[in-house]
Amino acid sequence: MTATRTPLRSHDAILRDATTLCAGQQFADALALLAPIVGETASANDAALAHALQLAATCASGAGEPERAKAFWVRCSEAAPDFAEGYRGLGATLAQLGQLAEAEAAYGRLTELRPDDIDAHHHRGLVLQRLGRYASAEASQRAALALEPGHVGARYHLGAVLHDQRRLDEAEAAYREALAADPQCAMASNSLGNLLCERGRFDEAEEAYRQALLAQPQFPEALNNLAALFKARGRLPEAELACRLALQMRPDFADALNNLGCVLTALKRLPEAENAFRQTLALRPDFADAHYNLGCVLHTTERVAEAESAYREALRLAPNRVEAANNLGCTLLALGRLHDALAAFHHALTLRADMAETHFNIGSIMKELGELDHAESAYRRALVLRPDYGDAMFRLATLLISVGRFEEGFLLYECRYGMPGFAPHATQSMLPCPRWQGEPLTGKTLLVWQEDGLGDMLQFGRYLHALKARGTARVAFACVAPLHRLFAEVEGVDVVLSHEAALARANEFDCWISPLSAPLRLGTTLDTIPPPLRIAQCPSRVEHWRARLADLGTGHRIGLVWKGNPKHHNDAHRSLPMLNALAPLWGLPGAKFVSLQKGAGEDEALSLPACFPILPLGADLDDFTDTAALISQLDLVICVDTSTAHLAASLGKPCWVLLPSYDVDWRWMHGRDDSPWYPETVRLFRRGREEPWPAVVERMRAACAQWLGV
Repeated sequence: MTATRTPLRSHDAILRDATTLCAGQQFADALALLAPIVGETASANDAALAHALQLAATCASGAGEPERAKAFWVRCSEAAPDFAEGYRGLGATLAQLGQLAEAEAAYGRLTELRPDDIDAHHHRGLVLQRLGRYASAEASQRAALALEPGHVGARYHLGAVLHDQRRLDEAEAAYREALAADPQCAMASNSLGNLLCERGRFDEAEEAYRQALLAQPQFPEALNNLAALFKARGRLPEAELACRLALQMRPDFADALNNLGCVLTALKRLPEAENAFRQTLALRPDFADAHYNLGCVLHTTERVAEAESAYREALRLAPNRVEAANNLGCTLLALGRLHDALAAFHHALTLRADMAETHFNIGSIMKELGELDHAESAYRRALVLRPDYGDAMFRLATLLISVGRFEEGFLLYECRYGMPGFAPHATQSMLPCPRWQGEPLTGKTLLVWQEDGLGDMLQFGRYLHALKARGTARVAFACVAPLHRLFAEVEGVDVVLSHEAALARANEFDCWISPLSAPLRLGTTLDTIPPPLRIAQCPSRVEHWRARLADLGTGHRIGLVWKGNPKHHNDAHRSLPMLNALAPLWGLPGAKFVSLQKGAGEDEALSLPACFPILPLGADLDDFTDTAALISQLDLVICVDTSTAHLAASLGKPCWVLLPSYDVDWRWMHGRDDSPWYPETVRLFRRGREEPWPAVVERMRAACAQWLGV
């Protein structure tokens, strides 16, 4: 039985009616009408069938069915292998589907059939660029421009492919040529802005982005790029506004949401930033940059376990993201997983060996592990890579000081004058007089400006007498109120001022210094540390506390401090969890305990059972002079790393200090159970890396029993 073909006249009528329906965007009706034709078996070089398949493919594309369109285009090219438009449509559909190699082959066949087809070369170049075959893409765009030098799209995309190859001068020229041909080419203005940003020409970049928005006001990408520029220049409110305008135009614009999160992070509006990053990830779960940025926010808000997960996801999606590898190491370090952190940092170095931050972080881990030679090497490597790396210089300085290498250590410690987070940096911008750097002081007026915490001032206050002894006419000490009364009686201090008063009288001083710079300027070595600060006693307060302690009866009076400043960055490690952590001491015969605790934890001394009596006096202490008078009536002080340790040691009282396992302050040196700063009084009880606090307290209890002779 012979199959009956549709008459040719009928073909023409169907094609004519289907074309009309397609033009009216009635794609489904057009496809239904074409079905009898395009459903038949094609014969080779069947031009009529090829045209029908071309129309069917066009309708399928219009109906949002690219896979169906692809099938029609493939059959079209098979029906008429020399039909150029079939390859044009096939190339466009394959490019839409992301099947780039096949799309390039289709466009290649089109350029063979029509070597003078400008758009064929242009679109082939676009596909080649997406494939990363930049040299071939460049050749295709140049072929299009050879045929039509004024082709704006080809000129713009030539700029883009040159940009991808980092040939920035040529790319800039191509973008500008495209804009000369068509000043309204918003894409060229936007890309030119991106290039100018990369080159640090921010004013020109801003102008380019604004030109893009004038040409195309509904251009969220340009607004987002403008927001990134504003953020880079510190214009954060404008950056936020630009992000939000971009999101008004396209609420599902993940890049703009991510950028908004970065701006909010810079504005320190961290809950809003977190929300922006989470919204970004709801839109694009595979957005590695958003996972990384979310990790940064979580890390900053001390949700380090969540930050670890975010960084790991960023690395899963972008294995070569070195910042994520480095920050993952930082979270693991914060979680105390030092060896895991070290592995993360070493992985980061395999991605980028010259990342100074990673060498710095490795140094910090090595220091915690007690491998100081390796820590020193890592810090020095970080400084080779970035000579102005203040944090690395500071850490190297404190490491060297902690092992007694004072000369280089205190010299490097001067870096804090250039670091915004340190008091000396702010002080030097406020005071009109120069900083003292060791020149003669005879007949001069010197201002000593408090630096860091109260304990630091008690420890390094010993240098005030030495500064006065250099022939200084007048030494003024500017400090916080709790130190005023105590330092007013210190030998070598002519006047104690508040910081406000010192600023008001700043023109009276010839020069100024921070106390922690004195060891360098006075040439202190481990063997020439001056004696501790001599603290004068207030007789009336001494008598007051003698009377208060009389109720304790006979025995050895031991003062206790179990918590430091809760705002200190290492408080979680250096404070005891609670007063009851010291409970093993309660049963020691002949021991009488006095609470010196003020602020956080102070009330715990009131809640102990009557069988474990402790005299709670913290609330009654006014200032350091008052505390000094009370300590003078004690036999021993047991405390964590806080200012009380320096006060008691300066008073010559035996002082036992509980030190944490993590981030031990450099002032207590490294690996010693004594202190060269307080050689006669201080005994250090260092917590081991895996040692729980109860084990440290038990060691202290045994020592205390021996001290008591029981």
